[in-house]
Amino acid sequence: MAPKWTKGLIFYLHSTTSVGEVTAERTNMTTHSETKFLPYSAEQMYALVADVKSYPKFLPWTAAARIRSTVDHGDHVEMLADLVVSFKVFRETFGSRVLLRVDEKRIDTTYLDGPFKYMESCWQFSDTEGGCNVSFDVDFEFKNRLLQGAAGIFFYEAMQRIVRSFEDRAKVLYG
Repeated sequence: MAPKWTKGLIFYLHSTTSVGEVTAERTNMTTHSETKFLPYSAEQMYALVADVKSYPKFLPWTAAARIRSTVDHGDHVEMLADLVVSFKVFRETFGSRVLLRVDEKRIDTTYLDGPFKYMESCWQFSDTEGGCNVSFDVDFEFKNRLLQGAAGIFFYEAMQRIVRSFEDRAKVLYG
């Protein structure tokens, strides 16, 4: 796939979003997978995404963030965090286990409690000439079928807005 210029950044490799059957055990899940080149170091982008407590400053629909605990396990740090997501009349808090693997430049998130039936995401950062590649994968399913149906309708646009918010935050922090 040929590179595509958007806002001065290169989008390439893949960008997919789907709603539908994923496995026999988990059906009707919403998934998104995207890789982008950004003109920042992998370390800078890793630090930006790992700074969960700052999400309300720039991430759409994020009203609050709270770090429950942080434990250093040597090869990774385990963070338990809550995000309050607010959109019109919808306001929910959900908890996640965030595994910060600084040596691998990888952040894995799994769902603990809240409105989801299931949720996992992964950020991977790798340095390349002139910047870094940022890969983001997420899949989830809401407990509420009405919310899941709405997510299917607006999910792609929401994911684009969220990813763009991280890019915009990187511009603010790193120039």
